[in-house]
Amino acid sequence: MDNEIQLISDDDGLMVIGNAADVDRFLISEGLSSSKALGPQWLKSVFGAGAAVAQAGSEFAAESGSWVKLTPKSAQLVKKYGLRESAKTGFSTGVVKGQKGQIRGFVEFVKGPRSFLTNPANLANAAKLMSQVAMQQSMDEITDYLAAIDAKVEDVLRAQKDTVLSRMIGVGIVIDETMTIREARGRVDETMWSKVQDAPTAIAETQVYALRQLDAVAEKMDRQSKIGDLAVTVREAESPVREWLAVLARCFQLQDAIAVLELDRVLDASPEELDGHRLGLKAARQDRQELISRSTERLVARMDAVAGTANAKVLLHPAKSPAAVQSSNQVAIGVHDFHERLGIESGRRSSEARRWVDAAAEVRDKALETGAKGVDAARSRGKVTLDRASSAKEKVVGGIAERARRRRGSEVEGDGQG
Repeated sequence: MDNEIQLISDDDGLMVIGNAADVDRFLISEGLSSSKALGPQWLKSVFGAGAAVAQAGSEFAAESGSWVKLTPKSAQLVKKYGLRESAKTGFSTGVVKGQKGQIRGFVEFVKGPRSFLTNPANLANAAKLMSQVAMQQSMDEITDYLAAIDAKVEDVLRAQKDTVLSRMIGVGIVIDETMTIREARGRVDETMWSKVQDAPTAIAETQVYALRQLDAVAEKMDRQSKIGDLAVTVREAESPVREWLAVLARCFQLQDAIAVLELDRVLDASPEELDGHRLGLKAARQDRQELISRSTERLVARMDAVAGTANAKVLLHPAKSPAAVQSSNQVAIGVHDFHERLGIESGRRSSEARRWVDAAAEVRDKALETGAKGVDAARSRGKVTLDRASSAKEKVVGGIAERARRRRGSEVEGDGQG
């Protein structure tokens, strides 16, 4: 497969397979520096074991692979090279062919006679590998997230009296050990699987508990009406929200680890069921994301409401209102970061605490505007009053003059008669 690069793409990433030098050259030429090498076990994982590896060994001995997380940039490559999507698997595949160290042009996938992915079983194994690599990438990102927020998940769990939560620590240790053994052996046998097969129950129960704790935080804020009490409540919520998000992240991480082990176990025990099982795990993972998203988005919506209430009352509470907004923003930003690490879309922006002077200026401007309107109205009313007074005065003066004329006329008539 000299100078040929196999490309496989799904909803999560792009896998690049070929000679090690050609793969590196291709990634560099496309600016994909953040790729993840698949490691020495990747070929065995794709081909399985036994005769398939032996048959392909000489042809693919120099093969290597890298996986790139699907981003707008890497997704553009799928369009650039015209990868063909399979209606059956949902994967896009293709081959790019280079010459003298240069990748140039696209050779249609089905015309690549040496392509190992023409074998449906190999393609199913490659699909499994891509799902596993994507989940392991997510697990690494969650590890970075927990380190960044300095969250001691074990401390949070130990502080709880619930025995289900306490079991999470032991479950995590067993899963981590099994993942280490898998890395060394390249497979998951019955003995390894028996150690972790009951773990999903404890993880799911812990996840539900953590979600309920976040719901309780939101409900507690709903019961506060005074801005002072609201500011205290939202400030006190910052730490527990961060801790329970960390617990949820750890649950998600362990669930991904179980899925990685489960795919290897299915390949080892029932390879014909591998593709269907992979799709089922993917759907279950999306359901978990949606469940977590609904709960955490309710919390963010409550934070938005807190910020709105505090901003509306900043003039009366110049110290407490900005503090409430700041705390609500910290919680919302933490949720947004959590969503990003778990691959959940989140578009919430932070609210800005209004400064007291800004609010005061706004009130002043409104007062001046109202005052100006009042002066104009007063002037208008004064003019009407003056006009009415003048009219009344003219009527009075006219009436007096009329009566005077009448009296004079009566006096003249009386003199003539005498």
